Amino acid sequence: MYYGVIDLGSNSARLSIWALDADGAPRQVLKLKEMVRLSEGMGAERLLREPAIARTVAALGRFVQAARAFDDVHLEAFATAATRQAQNQKAFLRRVKEATGLAITVIEGTCEAELDYLGVINTLPIQNALIIDTGGASTELVLVQNRKLQHRISLPVGSVNLSERYLNRDRITAAELFNLISEFNRVLNSIWWLRKALNLPLVALGGSNRTLAKIQRRKEQVVNFEDIHGYRMPTLAANTIFADILTRDLEGRKAIPGLSKERADIIVGGLIPVITMIRYLDSDRLTFSQNGLREGALYAYLNAQAL
Repeated sequence: MYYGVIDLGSNSARLSIWALDADGAPRQVLKLKEMVRLSEGMGAERLLREPAIARTVAALGRFVQAARAFDDVHLEAFATAATRQAQNQKAFLRRVKEATGLAITVIEGTCEAELDYLGVINTLPIQNALIIDTGGASTELVLVQNRKLQHRISLPVGSVNLSERYLNRDRITAAELFNLISEFNRVLNSIWWLRKALNLPLVALGGSNRTLAKIQRRKEQVVNFEDIHGYRMPTLAANTIFADILTRDLEGRKAIPGLSKERADIIVGGLIPVITMIRYLDSDRLTFSQNGLREGALYAYLNAQAL
């Protein structure tokens, strides 16, 4: 049989399908991604807008069609921050169901953080670390000690809403950057358990964070630069890349090798959480994970089947 997961995020929608072989080891057979920018323009009203809805429904329809190619597939769909925060959530979910037949489960931020943890802990040799997953409209933080989940939180800020709220799309000013970093620091100061993560390595998930690894690997002329699972980077290198990004306008950011043109307008807002966290915890290295919510859902499903 097959197990599939659709992860409907605030910036991108992703589908993964695994074959569950007789030996119990999952084998990935399909992986799709579309940039839907669902949270675009939500604003203070927290309303999903029609262009974003139309893009998303079309992408989900293509995902459902792709999944139909596999017999006996157990397909689950999870929506995260943009849908979670939307005032018109019910109307959106109803439209998706009518157009695609897909029933989407909207998960809480703490559940998203737990799935991130499962995806990381089952595929990386992590002992003690802080997991940071920066999405389009939320950032999840998970404190891992002795491989156990100790604390987790979901913050309602991510690459799209931070960029829209604080930053010019083209050239970013020092005042804009100062205001954004100050606000994010204020949020971090309210999380009492973060002091337990001082000096721990960071495990970074999410498209914006993974962009750091792709840029660095392009610099190092690694052949398969997008294969970043388990890749480790000194935080000094991350700071150097961020400083370079800040000196450029939108067209200049689009020209950086390893940085997707579709992400160039939100990359500064998207990197603020991890760059701020590096300083906040005085971490000396980043480890990157390509596995998060979808893989976590897979392991949760396998664990449930084993009971």
